[in-house]
Amino acid sequence: MAHNTDGFFGLNEALLSSALAAVVFSLLSAQPLTGVGITGLISLFNYTIFHIIQLHDVSLYPSFMVWVGIWSAIFHWLTALFNICDYMRTVTDFSSETFALYVGTIYIIKGVEELAINFYDNTIVNGFASALVAVLYTLTVYLLEKIGTTCLFNTTTRKLLSDYAYPIATIFWTGFSHFPGNLADVNFIRLPTTKAFLPTVSRSWVVSFWDLPIKWIFVAAPFGFLMTLLFYYDHNVSSLTAQARRFPLKKPAGFHWDFFLLGWTCLVAGILNIPLPNGLVPQAPVHTDSLTNYKDAVQELKTDDGEVIIRKDTAATSVVEQRLSHFIMALAIIGTMTGPLLIILGLIPRAVFSGVFFIVGWGSIEGNGIVEKIIFLCRESRFQSPSDPLLTIKRSTIAHYLFWQLLGWACTVAISQTIAAIGFPVLIVALIPFRWVLMPRLFARRDWHVLDRLTATNEVVLVSLGGKPEMPEEKREKMRRLRRIEEGVEGDGTDVRGSMAGEKSD
Repeated sequence: MAHNTDGFFGLNEALLSSALAAVVFSLLSAQPLTGVGITGLISLFNYTIFHIIQLHDVSLYPSFMVWVGIWSAIFHWLTALFNICDYMRTVTDFSSETFALYVGTIYIIKGVEELAINFYDNTIVNGFASALVAVLYTLTVYLLEKIGTTCLFNTTTRKLLSDYAYPIATIFWTGFSHFPGNLADVNFIRLPTTKAFLPTVSRSWVVSFWDLPIKWIFVAAPFGFLMTLLFYYDHNVSSLTAQARRFPLKKPAGFHWDFFLLGWTCLVAGILNIPLPNGLVPQAPVHTDSLTNYKDAVQELKTDDGEVIIRKDTAATSVVEQRLSHFIMALAIIGTMTGPLLIILGLIPRAVFSGVFFIVGWGSIEGNGIVEKIIFLCRESRFQSPSDPLLTIKRSTIAHYLFWQLLGWACTVAISQTIAAIGFPVLIVALIPFRWVLMPRLFARRDWHVLDRLTATNEVVLVSLGGKPEMPEEKREKMRRLRRIEEGVEGDGTDVRGSMAGEKSD
């Protein structure tokens, strides 16, 4: 983001924005487990606006972004006031998987773009050395996180290595870039820093946004609305994934209040001219997972020839639902804005951040339902699991369903690579009505039970969203049956009037 905005949004702006969000949401939100900060999508949004304003008068950008934040705050408050967050209960895996694949792809693209900066000085050694560090950093984090699912070491060691994979890898590969010998000939580009608690460029935190010409104030309104659309989906899906059914949570959610609160952080962040923070995908569920208590059990399986196979069976038993961890993160982020820690941050090669983009992006791709269905279609039939629900429907049906998901993914990725990227939130949010209005006409009801399901399935989440909605394919089936009531019986001879009365009595 700093590279694409001529340094206007730099390290201190990102740190202050993340600290602001972490303090506010750790202390005041109804869902303090949801991680909030700077996302790759808001970075894309900010520098796309920069490129648009650059076509007219780049000096307007600071004041214009303040008004984008103000308009976005107003739209956030209206959304919360009219309970529009209730519609998040209609989000299904069709749109959330497509969005997750899009997010993962954008993170990997941004990681590659970050690496490309290391080749700008025409010194190929610097570029390839940085690429090597980024790839090895990615593999280090990936393998350390996977240790938590293995039987290596003991439970405590596995948890420590898995939970602290990022700091361990960051410390090691930062130190590696400073090794003497041949590595000393490599000029690694390091994280650019500035003075403690000051903006990256020479300006005050609060610019004279009130002097912006009136026409530009109203031009900022649709940009603020698009920002709200992005946060409506991104932040609320972050909250959904942080409170997924696999986490045994007890405390109820609070989507409307949190979105109202997000409006205030948009207002403050806008006035301070820092990136607007929101829920972090896919980092949000990582915070909840780190607070989840798991119990490992030994499972013994005996084969026909008497051999005993030992397996580890891991189950989540409880979640430490508290605000302290999020608040401590906020204090730690504020601490990194001090002079001594900024010096330390300045030692980190930018290649490490490319690695962060890669591993975070891969996290959204590896376990994605779209990828799993593609692998299912590619797997040899004799090696399919007999219990896999996908075996109950035609392969052509699965391929047809994947076509629409991949089409949505391709359209959002494509538009994000152009100056029209400002409109990508519209495509993302449009996936919801597309699934509810058009998609039920393309597939049979029995297929939907296998292909798609609601993203919000946890009872503590649904209580904040007005309860579980009736799926569109179920409504269509009821309408068909109602139309047949006039005939008295269904095609198979079933008395519809009696069966409908039985459903009502149930």
